[in-house]
Amino acid sequence: MPFASPWFRTPAALLCALSVPGVAQVAAQDGELAERLYRSGERAYAAKSYKEALDTWSQLLQTTPKSGFAPQALLRLAHHQVEVERKPEAALPYLDRLKVDYIKSPEAAEGLLLRGVLLARQARRAADLKDAMAEFNRVLDLFPDAPAVPEARFQLGRAWRDQGQWGRALQQFVEAFRIRPDAAVAPRAMLQAAEVLDLMGDLPGCLRMLQRLRTQAPQSPEAREAGWRIAVRVKHRLQKPPLRNGGPWPGGRAKWLKTPTLLALAPDGDLLIYQNDLDHAFRLHEGELTAAGPAATGARALLASSTGALWLLSKTGLVREDAPVPLPLGTLGAITGAAQDRWGTLWVADAKTPALTLFGLDGTSRTVASPTANALAALPSGGVVIAADADRKLLFLDADGQPRTVVSYGKDLPAPFRYVVALASDGAGQVAALVDGGDFGEGVVVLGPDGAVLRQATFKALGISGRITSLALDREGGLILCDRRNDLLIRVD
Repeated sequence: MPFASPWFRTPAALLCALSVPGVAQVAAQDGELAERLYRSGERAYAAKSYKEALDTWSQLLQTTPKSGFAPQALLRLAHHQVEVERKPEAALPYLDRLKVDYIKSPEAAEGLLLRGVLLARQARRAADLKDAMAEFNRVLDLFPDAPAVPEARFQLGRAWRDQGQWGRALQQFVEAFRIRPDAAVAPRAMLQAAEVLDLMGDLPGCLRMLQRLRTQAPQSPEAREAGWRIAVRVKHRLQKPPLRNGGPWPGGRAKWLKTPTLLALAPDGDLLIYQNDLDHAFRLHEGELTAAGPAATGARALLASSTGALWLLSKTGLVREDAPVPLPLGTLGAITGAAQDRWGTLWVADAKTPALTLFGLDGTSRTVASPTANALAALPSGGVVIAADADRKLLFLDADGQPRTVVSYGKDLPAPFRYVVALASDGAGQVAALVDGGDFGEGVVVLGPDGAVLRQATFKALGISGRITSLALDREGGLILCDRRNDLLIRVD
């Protein structure tokens, strides 16, 4: 076969040579357009012209989807939905597209991390964490050197902690601050590592970790949190000084309340007080008392939610500071206590119900088999502690409602008691019981996370007379008692 003449080959070669600069020029123009659109969106966003910014970034995704600025735009759109619009579900489509179409981009690591965090927030039980954990593991496997790695390890640690896997949780928390001691997540990881050590029964290790946190990040909020956690653990579990009556509190105030009946401690340390004659709860902050939340007649339980909002339970249902309408509680009519776990689930005890009723944030409810409980309090492990007078036992329940520790009334005490009037707990694992009856009589008992008695005293020995209906554990290791008869508070230290 004869070869084709060069005159026939030259036009084709010439056309190919001419087309390459054309493609490159178009690609350069697209890249330039994508950067201009992205920067324009940034300018609008900085000026809080959110609609303009979102429209500009959406246009970028439509016109130049192959640009290196496309994954950046997706990430910014997702963060906006989470941080400004407060609609995390609206962020997931952007993160899904980032995961599928731009997995090789540097932004993919942060996108996978954020997607995992959002999935973890949606979880309502340990089994719901699998998809979130898969995203955190992808960050570690695909982007081992990315800035998102410490946060991914921290989130994995939280997931293992929520499943009761203390050893695995500790490993991830330690790795989170070991690999990047200067990372923003390091103080949080150290605080959680300390708390897991305590859950594992290693109090010395817990205290050392908390002190290490205070030394390495002294100005962080976590260091301040570590300070009170050290103080209460040392006081209750190591020093164990005899309880003493500190008198009316705060500042010796007497007859300044209107029939206080319920107490609770807010996450920020403020004391919440329900005054029965006023049908209202109040917040005590630096000695000043201000009304908090809506009115509620005859409230039977008071608590601060995980967000800090005040919740009251009465015959009308759950009255929330952060919700306009009370949530009906069905047939529950003899409520004796309530607590919220770390999943956001509300546990409610009722004197006429031989079970605990659990209400989810989505409005669903279910029951957990349990003896009839006349008081309950939340535990840092994710479960609750309940008092069952009929069985004369305190039951420390895990997040699934299964007994982890059972303590008979009067164990490790000079004499037994018969009733538990109220329970309180703190974030460091101590539980306080207001008790009555039997040879012990009226008094208070402070227990550790394992149910062991740490400190105790009768009201007779303390010189307290009144009608004590509720109590709270403060951040200095003191007990605040609510005296209904004398319209005051008493601090026992």
